[in-house]
Amino acid sequence: MSTVLRAVGLGKTYGRRAALDDCTLDIPAGRVVGLVGPNGAGKSTLLNLAVGMLAPTSGTIEVLGGTPPEHLAKVGYVAQDTPTYAHLTVADHLALGEHLNPAWDADLARRRIERLGLDPRQRARKLSGGQRAQLALTLGIAKRPELLILDEPVASLDPLARREFLQDLMEAVAEQELSVILSSHLVSDLERVCDHLIVLVASRVRLAGDLDDIVSGHVRVSGPRDAGHPGELVTASHTDVQSTYVVRYDGPIADPTWNVGHLSLEDIVLAYMEQRREPAVRELESVR
Repeated sequence: MSTVLRAVGLGKTYGRRAALDDCTLDIPAGRVVGLVGPNGAGKSTLLNLAVGMLAPTSGTIEVLGGTPPEHLAKVGYVAQDTPTYAHLTVADHLALGEHLNPAWDADLARRRIERLGLDPRQRARKLSGGQRAQLALTLGIAKRPELLILDEPVASLDPLARREFLQDLMEAVAEQELSVILSSHLVSDLERVCDHLIVLVASRVRLAGDLDDIVSGHVRVSGPRDAGHPGELVTASHTDVQSTYVVRYDGPIADPTWNVGHLSLEDIVLAYMEQRREPAVRELESVR
């Protein structure tokens, strides 16, 4: 299967408010895909539609070739704040996972709990935030899914716990050949583990593509005020005599009119997040 998630004109509205609007995406299989955007952009809505917790208002969505919640047994999901059951022990969580999931890998779950140093008798309410996140990740991985969906699982963790979580995630990806969709506000974390990125702003997809193509395909240029701009405009700022643009451009800019500067991935993401009222941007050719 070349695509783990396909959305065409996907939308979800609540009354007059659009939580997701005209979302068209093809997410490739075998990749670690980052999903980023400001609060209220539609990230959690998209992921909840993907696991069948919400029904679309318009358009279609397919996950692993079926319509959610079909194939749910093949999808692992860790929701926001890595929820666990406060009164259940670690062992209770593993027993529940085994009861609910036909492909449950009990040995994998046990080995991870032992390696993490979690006491099977400890109740979830007594665990630290990092330990609860690791327990939730264990439940998602031991399900032996084809697709693992993580909705901001590290947002509340300290830097060390976040790094440990992401390291464990990448080990699982390597061992199980997982496809992963990881939502986060932290671009640095996504840059560390992801090879594909989707930017959602104001309920619409603004950018989607491989990280290398995104970074190499955007530059900051500055030159005389109102001299126009090369490439496809992302954002613009002006002084009395000079204009500065973030543009999408393939290849070198040879025109001496422009001073050209390179951009970090975070610079690019922030530029698209400034487009709150602009039309949606086309996907990069590399993901079509």
